[in-house]
Amino acid sequence: MKKAAVVIISLIAVVIVTFLLTPTTFYQLLKISPSSKLLDISYSNDAPDTLYQFLYADTTGNEYLKELRTSHNLEQLIAGQTDELDKIKTILDWTSKQWSHDGSNTPSNHDAITILAEARQGKQFRCVEYGIVATAALNSIGIPARTLGLKTRDVEKVMRGAGHVVTEVYSNQYEKWIYIDPQFNIMPTLNETPINGVELQKAIYTKDPGLKLINKEGELDKEDSENYIKWIGKYLFYFDVLFDQKTMNSEEFMRINGMSKLTLVPAGHKEPQIFQRSSKINYSYYTNSLNDFYRKPH
Repeated sequence: MKKAAVVIISLIAVVIVTFLLTPTTFYQLLKISPSSKLLDISYSNDAPDTLYQFLYADTTGNEYLKELRTSHNLEQLIAGQTDELDKIKTILDWTSKQWSHDGSNTPSNHDAITILAEARQGKQFRCVEYGIVATAALNSIGIPARTLGLKTRDVEKVMRGAGHVVTEVYSNQYEKWIYIDPQFNIMPTLNETPINGVELQKAIYTKDPGLKLINKEGELDKEDSENYIKWIGKYLFYFDVLFDQKTMNSEEFMRINGMSKLTLVPAGHKEPQIFQRSSKINYSYYTNSLNDFYRKPH
């Protein structure tokens, strides 16, 4: 009888806790979706490893980018704009409006021209495809860009929602990489200067009052900014990019000793080997150094 009573009491407790928790908190408790708790993380400034080499496209001479630029009138889109940041915001805005987000649909081929052609047929795609299109479009108008993968700190343990994809753009104007999220049409700034993904995480963690979210239309309203900041923070833990930013319409990327990506890992934290409990991460080198990850493209 005593054992039966203990079991009943335990079940009642579980039911009570379940009703008290929000759905999101309950899923986090069961390791279904990522934890929203942010950590104070840092990275090293070690000298860049010569092993890691990045390839970037000839943005004006590349035939694929020329086709993209011409077929989608991208030169006309930015006509008359002389400021680099205005061009970036214009491409960001344009990309965000090409289709409505669908978190489960994928294109027949993972390149910008295919994605845009299928979007015109009414198909909708994931954050991944927004990142690919924004990256290619920026490259096509002469602004170096790369598709940036984001992963949560509990990427190995949760069942879903452990990743997001955005774009980082290299600004010659600011001499740094700039984070943009083409799915949401957002560019973060700190004290009116555009920032990268690592800087965005720090600004969110410290609740820096200088953090603003902008796009072509200006600053986002308070509610939209707060919602995005609350949502994106957990994804700004692991960052990864392809070594090969030159190959546009093939998955035959240049590899270094079989590895196609470089992942930036916070100092003192684990190098993730599994994505969402099932997919092996066996394609990446790892670094703690900002000088590896944020080197100037050439």
